[in-house]
Amino acid sequence: MTEIIDGKLVSKKILQELSEKIALLEKKPSLAVIIVGEDPASKIYVNLKKKKAEELGIVSTVIEMSQDVSESELLNKIDELNKDESVNAILVQMPLPKHIDANKVIEKISPQKDVDCFHAYNVGKIATNNKPFVYPCTPKGILELLNFYNIEISGKHVVVIGRSNIVGRPMAQMLLNKNATVTICHSKTNNLEEITKQADILISAVGKAGLIKKEMVKDNVVVIDVGMNRDENGKLCGDVDFEQVKQKASYITPVPGGVGPMTICSLMVNTFDLFKTSQEKI
Repeated sequence: MTEIIDGKLVSKKILQELSEKIALLEKKPSLAVIIVGEDPASKIYVNLKKKKAEELGIVSTVIEMSQDVSESELLNKIDELNKDESVNAILVQMPLPKHIDANKVIEKISPQKDVDCFHAYNVGKIATNNKPFVYPCTPKGILELLNFYNIEISGKHVVVIGRSNIVGRPMAQMLLNKNATVTICHSKTNNLEEITKQADILISAVGKAGLIKKEMVKDNVVVIDVGMNRDENGKLCGDVDFEQVKQKASYITPVPGGVGPMTICSLMVNTFDLFKTSQEKI
């Protein structure tokens, strides 16, 4: 019998505990989010983050900057937030307009306030099996799900499809640090099906609807679907053909309701963790 991994349930439990911790604090954690331009999807994400933060008692500030803001203005704003001791966590909503170098922006954020864990300092810590200030939100959320459902990682063959700096690469490193045998696949991988069939745990994060079919997985595989796509009817779906693959999987995440809620949950936990670190320095 296949078990559906319920990201809503797990995130609710984690956030309930977090809310109780924050309620006991005199001084509250603080998250600053910068959004550049008018991208509708970005605005939805930023509003979701703000709403969730406020529900938990986290002080949330959204800084809106115009589409034509100069790179130096944006970098100066980040610098201000780095120096502002009342701000514990900084997030710059991606994507940015083409005239702004996203790497420069990421590197400008202080590693101690890098709530997304995109800065080279934090990424390097993970790559060398050391502890960063926080872990990247989506991979952290995925590990929380596996842990909640008591799914063993050590010694397992995990196939990660996708090599983005947001999910694929850090996910592979974090799994390696937990003693998994990790294979990373991507758009240039030959014989994808041969590799996915070997997976004890399959994590797909490429953004291609229906990429993973039933014949591409073995029996009792654990499937984590990070994809966020629209099917031909405009319905939200993942990278995995859910109804088909569900017949063979032991555990599987739905889209929506699987990994998504865990990403925003991890963002809130990271904000709290950065706040705690800042208090320890005082």
